[in-house]
Amino acid sequence: MTISERKYRPHLVMAFAIPFFQQLTGINIVAFYSPNLFQSVGLGNSGALLCAIILGLVNLASILLSAAFVDRFGRRFLFITGGILMLFCLIAMSAVLALVTGVDGTKNISKANAILVLVFLCFYAAGFGMSWGPLTWLIPSEFFPLKIRTTGQSIAVGVQFITLFVLSPFLTMFCHFKFGAFLFYAFWVKLMTLFIIFFLPEPKGIALESMHIIWGKHWFWKRFVKEEVHNNNLP
Repeated sequence: MTISERKYRPHLVMAFAIPFFQQLTGINIVAFYSPNLFQSVGLGNSGALLCAIILGLVNLASILLSAAFVDRFGRRFLFITGGILMLFCLIAMSAVLALVTGVDGTKNISKANAILVLVFLCFYAAGFGMSWGPLTWLIPSEFFPLKIRTTGQSIAVGVQFITLFVLSPFLTMFCHFKFGAFLFYAFWVKLMTLFIIFFLPEPKGIALESMHIIWGKHWFWKRFVKEEVHNNNLP
C-alpha cells in the first residue's frame, strides 16, 4: 500500500491525527450539553433553542472569517489561536460551573451565571469555527500528493466518523461529569494545540507538487522524507 511507505509517514499521521483530534475538541459535548444547561435555569425550550441558534451563528461567522484570513495568516496561526481560545473557554466554563453549582453539581445556577457560560460558549464556538472546524477538511486536501490523495482523504474522513461513532455513546456519561466534562476536553485541546505547534508545518503558499519541501525542512518529519528530498535535490 503506497501510503504506508516510509516517505508518506507524515501524511499518514496527519490523516489520523487531525480528524481524531477534531472530535476531541469538545464540540459535540457543547452542542449536547448547552441546551440542558439553559433549560435547567428556567429559560425553557425556547430559550435553549435561542442559545443553540446563537452558538450556530457564531460558529458560522467564525468559519467565514477563517476562510477569509486563512491564506493571510496561515493554517498554524488559526489552529494555535483557536486552540488557545477554546482551552481558555473550557477552563473558564468549568470554573464557573464548579463555583456556582458545587462539586456535585446540585446547586442551582442563576440566569446571570448561565449567560456568562453562554458568553464563554460563544467564544469557544468561535475558536472552533476558525480552526478545527474548517481546517480539519482543508489540511488533508493540501498535504496529500496526487499519488496518495484519494487514499489519504478517505482515511481522514473514515477516522473522523469512526471517532464520532465511538464517542457518541459516551456523551450522556460526560454530561453527568458536570464541570469535569469541560476539563476532560480542555486536556485534549491542550494536547492537540501542542501537536500543531511541534508537528504541523505551515503549507501556506506552497504548491502541491512542492509540498515535500516543508516536510524536508521540518525538524521531525525530515527523517522520513530524506529519500524524496534527495531525489528532488532539496538542501
